[in-house]
Amino acid sequence: MTWALWGAALLGVAAVLYIIAQASSKPEPPTVNTGPTAEAPAGKTLMSKWDVANAGQPATDYVFYNEAGRPTRIADFKGKVVVLNVWATWCAPCKIEMPTLARLQAAYKGKPVEVVAVSIDSESAGAEAKLFIARNDPLKFYHDREMKLPFKTTPPIPGAPTTIVYGKDGLEIGRVAGEADWAGDEARTLIDKALAAD
Repeated sequence: MTWALWGAALLGVAAVLYIIAQASSKPEPPTVNTGPTAEAPAGKTLMSKWDVANAGQPATDYVFYNEAGRPTRIADFKGKVVVLNVWATWCAPCKIEMPTLARLQAAYKGKPVEVVAVSIDSESAGAEAKLFIARNDPLKFYHDREMKLPFKTTPPIPGAPTTIVYGKDGLEIGRVAGEADWAGDEARTLIDKALAAD
């Protein structure tokens, strides 16, 4: 009987020590990035994501559609710096960064810069995507009805949002995979440099 009591007591002490050890070593919950901020954390700036590995790659000739339903290609914007953004209404980071793309477009009013935000929403979600873009004036609505643009781009776009900047010659300058602040000084520097290029 005494041995049984001692055994139970030791088990109890071991259980308490285990719980204390677990509680003290429990990691902090992860933080969630809710969108671009004035002071982006280190490693989260636009330039920290800027990828020039595919610079010089011609734009795809894949067809998407404008607001009027007319077939459109990136080549239709030749002579302009094109900021191609692939997005969808089901993509929260896409919706967070869209106002910054709208501010970028507004900043270059009257200049040869075109922000082309192409929705890869399904046909049934197209109306919702169109309304969302209307709330982000002066952006225009473009829709990839077949949702194939990410696969027709070389190399393929890994996910939304992804933004590719093309020079006036239709060749890729660089790209950003993931959400970024396109209204800041870094974006303006990139676009100004592209405008100044021959």
